[in-house]
Amino acid sequence: MMTVHTFFIAFVVFLIGLLCLTSATDLTQTKLGKTISLGLGIFWTARLFFQFFVYSPKLWKGKKFETTVHVLFSLLWTYLSSIFLWTALN
Repeated sequence: MMTVHTFFIAFVVFLIGLLCLTSATDLTQTKLGKTISLGLGIFWTARLFFQFFVYSPKLWKGKKFETTVHVLFSLLWTYLSSIFLWTALN
């Protein structure tokens, strides 16, 4: 069950990326696109929140590779949150 669940999460994230690559103009210039961007901004902001306040730091603290991944993905989620929210609100 977890394998199927993980597959569909990865599939949705892939489709979000594909949407951004193929419809960037629509996402930035139409009302529907700005609404989708707002939803994606909220999604990535929630993911960033979970990174710091839900997941246990025991998973990464004191481990060089895990700490590096934690920092890099935190930066990625901050970037995605900022870009989508900025697009939606401008």
